[in-house]
Amino acid sequence: MPHEEEMTAWEHFCATARYAQQHSPFYRNALNGIQFDATFELSQLHTLPFTTKEDVSKDNQSFLAVPMNEVAEYVTTSGTSGEPITIFLTKKDLDRLAKNEHESLALTGATSADIFQLMTTIDKQFMAGLAYYLGVQSLGGGMIRIGPGVPALQWRSILLNQPTVLIAVPSFIITLIDYAKSHGIDLRSSSVRSIVCIGEAIREEDLTLNVLGRRITDDWPVELFSTYASTEMAAAFTECTAHQGCHLNASLLFLEVLDDDGQPVSNGESGEIVVTTLGTEGMPLIRYKTGDITHVYYDPCSCGRKSPRLGPIVGRKNQMIKYKGTTIFPRSIFEIFDSFAEITCYKVEVSKDYLGNDTLTVLLERNIEHSGIMPSVVEACQSQLRVVPHFIYLENDYLRSQVFKSNIRKPEKILFK
Repeated sequence: MPHEEEMTAWEHFCATARYAQQHSPFYRNALNGIQFDATFELSQLHTLPFTTKEDVSKDNQSFLAVPMNEVAEYVTTSGTSGEPITIFLTKKDLDRLAKNEHESLALTGATSADIFQLMTTIDKQFMAGLAYYLGVQSLGGGMIRIGPGVPALQWRSILLNQPTVLIAVPSFIITLIDYAKSHGIDLRSSSVRSIVCIGEAIREEDLTLNVLGRRITDDWPVELFSTYASTEMAAAFTECTAHQGCHLNASLLFLEVLDDDGQPVSNGESGEIVVTTLGTEGMPLIRYKTGDITHVYYDPCSCGRKSPRLGPIVGRKNQMIKYKGTTIFPRSIFEIFDSFAEITCYKVEVSKDYLGNDTLTVLLERNIEHSGIMPSVVEACQSQLRVVPHFIYLENDYLRSQVFKSNIRKPEKILFK
């Protein structure tokens, strides 16, 4: 067997599947009878079963591949697309996490000379905050762990400590910009040169900045970098400075992008992201269906790298809304409300009526109710969604408390009730 650095992606996949089969009770059963040796070929990949979030949720600990006393870190999924599940990490897995974020940050041009301000939580069993902290330490840069929210505290740190890179949810950057404008802070003279964006799309399907991305860069001349990640994969796809999609780290993940029939899609086409976590020790996942739909690019990037790249997430299979006969993904709704500078906070609520049909409600700030922009908002909904949701207007502070909740790790911009 070659050293890990010399293994091909397929050899690495087979080694991971063999390890899971030997050590994970779930895969001992699911992969029973399959020989992952030199005779098992890539053309046979489609014969292997998928793993779903429901599988993991049903019997979480059956995926554990090490004795419990070897688990160094317990992290959970955010629960935005179902019940949270636990991912078990060994010390080796934490090193893998650090390697991922070190190499991801390097893709953005970051070096040991940079100072990073972390605007996501590192507690509450959140993997992203932990991953970025470990990655920055591996990179050799400085880290300011502010956590989410509190614009005054964020700006105090920016002005005092002069960070060069922010790691944040894009919608919170809008709040930071509004705070700066109202408190006389000159955005263009700040130390910040780039923002690593997590949890929300900042690009259109053609990879240009979307309305949220443009709202940020119109006021703040910073470079934005997209990412795509999930707790289950314990790795991230990250944009390079060419901004032509988020690069796969082929040493950490085996990627498939599949159509509804389970067949690989071609360059530039969209499909569901399916990953195998290479080199994970505590809880390997084989052919894990993320439920996320995106475009994939196999042609070389202009940066010179040949790794596959992912575009922004088009939608999630379990978050498709059917409202008044129209199919809508949350992203389409977000793009409308992000496009109005007057709207600084909103929340979408999806529930069922007594007939079991989806109902769609958008919560807005009270000052928007009688403003001159509401006719334009209604017109945008009619033209882009083909339907108009119900609107409820709330006090600004209360609405923000419902979006940026202290007990939830990401802004809750949509709620399926």
